Amino acid sequence: MTRVKICGITEFEDARDAALLGADAIGLNFYPKSPRYIDPSRASKIIEKIPPFVTPVGVFVNHPDPGNLEDFALSLGLQAVQLHGNETPDYCSMIQRVKVIKVIKVDSSFRVDTLRNHGSGTFLLDGGAPGTGTAFNWNLVYGANAFGSIIIAGGLTPENVSEVVTTLHPFAVDVASGVESGPGKKDYEKMRRFIEAVQRADVAIMGAP
Repeated sequence: MTRVKICGITEFEDARDAALLGADAIGLNFYPKSPRYIDPSRASKIIEKIPPFVTPVGVFVNHPDPGNLEDFALSLGLQAVQLHGNETPDYCSMIQRVKVIKVIKVDSSFRVDTLRNHGSGTFLLDGGAPGTGTAFNWNLVYGANAFGSIIIAGGLTPENVSEVVTTLHPFAVDVASGVESGPGKKDYEKMRRFIEAVQRADVAIMGAP
């Protein structure tokens, strides 16, 4: 079954609704320049309150010290860090105590076999400007599943996510702006329709001959 991550959570109520609707993970953005930035103390309170089996993921961009990043993640109770910057394979390998999701920009020069050079094993494939909700050409990432657990992001909405699931069979899909009423403010109905669209696509795949 395709996992769903609702990213850019800034309010506990949105985290609670996402969990109740069936989201597998929530994303908390610690990049100060992001419109979805959340203060660590506020994020900690959300993490404390979310139900079990919902994975809290921290979003970071070019944090200068992987050891310090790892300590910070553990202090908040994050179970994974999602790295949106120019972090190298060596940088990623230095983070051992939490899971690493490496974000890879997909543009016309992208080749799926380059994923083997990163080694983290879990990749979030996003558009040319990660975090902006810009879609990319999904045809460019066929075969990516051979190199690890693949998460698809970038311009996903309740209207198009089923196509991603049925054509690419990703491990997970990740959405922020596609289920918002404004930056950092989630829309309950959009989240519901997004998650239901993923579930319907999964059922259709399982029922296919």
